[in-house]
Amino acid sequence: MKGPEAERIINEQVKKCLDILVVKAGEYAPGDEDRLHNFKVSAGLHGSTMQAALAGMMAKHTTSVYDMCHSDKIFSQEKWDEKITDHINYLLLLQCVVHEQRKELTNECKTNIE
Repeated sequence: MKGPEAERIINEQVKKCLDILVVKAGEYAPGDEDRLHNFKVSAGLHGSTMQAALAGMMAKHTTSVYDMCHSDKIFSQEKWDEKITDHINYLLLLQCVVHEQRKELTNECKTNIE
């Protein structure tokens, strides 16, 4: 695959990811609410971290992508798009979780030093 075609596909994928994240934010975090709310609640329910809660939810998507990759079936482009987009979006949300927790740790360290 030549560079321009790969760039087009990647750019289209990034747009799909952003579009879905905006739609899902409206479902899971109406208004300007916390986008990480579900991961925080899940972590609390399971006595774990937000990363672990997200990883648990993402495992379903990882398994689905893995199963498709190892299947002899031919899947529609729409099915691939759905699964790939979901998986990328969980990784993007993991990046948000990591940043938020790093910010909280930094604030705790500052509070303990002062």
